[in-house]
Amino acid sequence: MVLGINTEGKKEVLSLVIGENESSKYWLTVLNSLKNRGVQDILILCSDGLSGIKEAITTAYPETEQQRCIVHMVRNTLKYVANKDMKEFAKDLKTVYTVVDEEAALEQLERVKGKWLPQYPYAMKRWYENWDAVSPIFKFSADVRKAFYTTNAIESLNATLRRLNRQRSVFPSAQALLKALYLATFEATRKWTMPIRNWGQILGEPAIMYPDRIPE
Repeated sequence: MVLGINTEGKKEVLSLVIGENESSKYWLTVLNSLKNRGVQDILILCSDGLSGIKEAITTAYPETEQQRCIVHMVRNTLKYVANKDMKEFAKDLKTVYTVVDEEAALEQLERVKGKWLPQYPYAMKRWYENWDAVSPIFKFSADVRKAFYTTNAIESLNATLRRLNRQRSVFPSAQALLKALYLATFEATRKWTMPIRNWGQILGEPAIMYPDRIPE
């Protein structure tokens, strides 16, 4: 599922694809399909840690910044943490991705690592390995970050699709599944008639950060 926010601030489902595996070749096919259908530019692409997505973005849309979904980063980190420490650990992680800028975020990252490293030596590894895909949000204000720092909008849509298709768990073919998902998507997105909240304010910052890439 590829979901976009257009220049009017409205959400759009851009692509619905059923694939057997994920790789840079697979994602490049998906992104090239978007290009061929008229998606000229993507400022920021937020995703989970999808295999091969970074290489595909660099090839198809070389000016696009990849933003790793912060919610998934937190979830993946907490997988290495005991239940008794999860609440406190999650609270400490929040001090990393809610600070004013990247410099402060790196300082907080070191503090969190120093605090928890003896107990959970592998928990913070992904933050350092993927920092280039975590850090783009720090260029923006807190209100603007909320527009693209997580893939929750896709997860919410997926939950709606599962609800609309809960009476059908088996499909005779991939094409039959795709048709069912298409119809469910059409139904689920009928209410997407308004831009996301405070879009006028949100658009201002990307317009400055990415000059000449947002039509007036």
